[in-house]
Amino acid sequence: MKKALVLSMVLLVAVSALAVFAGQESSKMVLKPGDEVYACQCGDSCPCQMMSRHAGKCGCGKEMVKAKVKSVDKDTAVLVFGEREQTFKTVGKYACACKGCDCNSISQTPAKCTCGVDMVEVK
Repeated sequence: MKKALVLSMVLLVAVSALAVFAGQESSKMVLKPGDEVYACQCGDSCPCQMMSRHAGKCGCGKEMVKAKVKSVDKDTAVLVFGEREQTFKTVGKYACACKGCDCNSISQTPAKCTCGVDMVEVK
């Protein structure tokens, strides 16, 4: 009986750790130079800094614009919109909550992801 209880506790801890790890992974957009993404082009003063693999609206309500990744650092990426560059965080405070969706939407403020589902706060 004691063995079963210990085994159950170990299994519960392992599953919980995997759930936390999966949640953290979904809040990071993995990019490399040359990738194309959609992003909020409102400028440095806009707090949403939303990015997605698909077109849609930013958290601030404007249409996202296709951008090309110029460079990538640990937790940031420089995106190019025509002649203009802007640095975006690649780890969102909010992320798409879909299962099996490939929009990979992240934002620094609450928003709907480009597939239409409310983003969830990443903890």
